Amino acid sequence: MPRALAQVVVAAIVGVIAYGILGSLKGIISTVLIAFVLALAMEPAVNALVRHRWRRAVATATVMVGGLVAVVALVTVFGNLFVTQLLQLVAALDDALVAVRAGLDPALADQIPDRQALVTEALERYGADLASGILGIGGVLASGFITATGVLLIAFYMLAAGPQLRIAICRPLEPVRQARVLAMWGIAQEKLSGFIASRVVLALVSAVCTTLFLAVIGIGYAVPLGLFVGVVSQFVPTVGTYIAGALPIAVAGVQSIGLGLVVLAWIIAYQQFENLILSPRVSSKALEINPAVSFVAVIAFGAVLGPMGAFIGLPLAATAQAVISTYLRRHELIDSALLRDEPVARGPGPT
Repeated sequence: MPRALAQVVVAAIVGVIAYGILGSLKGIISTVLIAFVLALAMEPAVNALVRHRWRRAVATATVMVGGLVAVVALVTVFGNLFVTQLLQLVAALDDALVAVRAGLDPALADQIPDRQALVTEALERYGADLASGILGIGGVLASGFITATGVLLIAFYMLAAGPQLRIAICRPLEPVRQARVLAMWGIAQEKLSGFIASRVVLALVSAVCTTLFLAVIGIGYAVPLGLFVGVVSQFVPTVGTYIAGALPIAVAGVQSIGLGLVVLAWIIAYQQFENLILSPRVSSKALEINPAVSFVAVIAFGAVLGPMGAFIGLPLAATAQAVISTYLRRHELIDSALLRDEPVARGPGPT
């Protein structure tokens, strides 16, 4: 008994120390995990270039630089459009305020401050909070840049190593365990490819539906706005839906406040349709996981790893499910009414 109690105490102390270490390394673990998923996503393109006699390091750099250029180009094009439309919206609101003041009785019009007075009052009341908020946003952007740089560097080294990384992992293992590790690696890559395919399908459907809707109600720039909504809402985790919806709402609001409200209602309605009907079906078919499991996986990984965790939660859950289903031992089921749907007994028909 004393020996067992001592072992329990030692195990508890080791567990507490390990928990503290893992808590301190949470950021590093999440960075490595995200880099690993990113490397798996880009590896098929790198392998295609390697088969055409490209050096692996050059192929990896080409694929990563191409992806970064595409992202920067997308942000630049639609960022300029967003800023332009937002400035036009502010000008339109200013004109609307002037029109309202002109249509009112002079006594009532004097009670409504003009734009300059509103701006001055807002700066006096919220200027300090606005300045601290800007500094906070700057800190978040700097931290995000450092994290993104670390993710890209780790993903580059993983991709550039390629088979050498898998050799280093498998070298200490027995042949049976090597086969299992490589099988799980292949499953992870297959599920990630399915996840990317599901995101592309959802982005395409969202872009087409949004483009048609904007064209029907007479909003300019319908095609680029539809593409922006489709791409950003599917490939920017957590806040992508809000960023994607803000641009078409601003563009419509420049034309009229009513159109802006109509577009807002469309964005909300389509997101409900996508979240409740379309996305669970597409994700479950592409990743072969239950819609409830996919929903819980997004919430759980988002809580643990943040926004990027919500993005990679589906492929990680699908990989875990595939690995478990591959190596889990199955048994013959017993006969029970709880394992099947019983048909409803029908009464005798009319005579």
